[in-house]
Amino acid sequence: MGIHHLAFVVKDVEATHRFYTEAMGFELLKVEVVPYGDGVARHLFYSTGPKRDQLMAFFDLSCVPNAGELKTDISRDLGYRSGINHLAFSAEDEADLAKRRDRWLAFGRDVLEIDHGWVHSIYTEDPDGIAVEFAVLTRALDEGDAREALELLRSKQPAPSGAPKRRQLHKASVPAVA
Repeated sequence: MGIHHLAFVVKDVEATHRFYTEAMGFELLKVEVVPYGDGVARHLFYSTGPKRDQLMAFFDLSCVPNAGELKTDISRDLGYRSGINHLAFSAEDEADLAKRRDRWLAFGRDVLEIDHGWVHSIYTEDPDGIAVEFAVLTRALDEGDAREALELLRSKQPAPSGAPKRRQLHKASVPAVA
């Protein structure tokens, strides 16, 4: 069983649309307009994989009078450091990960790249401060990983995992696209 979609409120629907179509490479498939308070909310659905599921969704409350201040950063707005709460999407392989990193850089987004030893990931933020990640497994997870995971889950004082194999911040050479 997989995830059909995740949904988040956004501050600027046009900036969100540009980021998720141009920087992430997702396709807008559907918009539902639903009653919300004294107005309507647009519920936008983007494909992240097969078009029948694996969707990412956003709520645009710009057509809702008195919607109030929108808090959209799912980490900092809750008092956590950036990236604690984040969205991670699958890359096909290392070459796909590199293409996605370069796409983000061309879109004006700085990219943090971390090879964790078992998964290779890249990270940036969307226009609402939500950390997004593309990741690819670099080795198969096995029963030993599952046993260790359960031990660490139940440990009262778990030891920190080893340092990443590689950590690099790539700075965009062009201004960020709004």
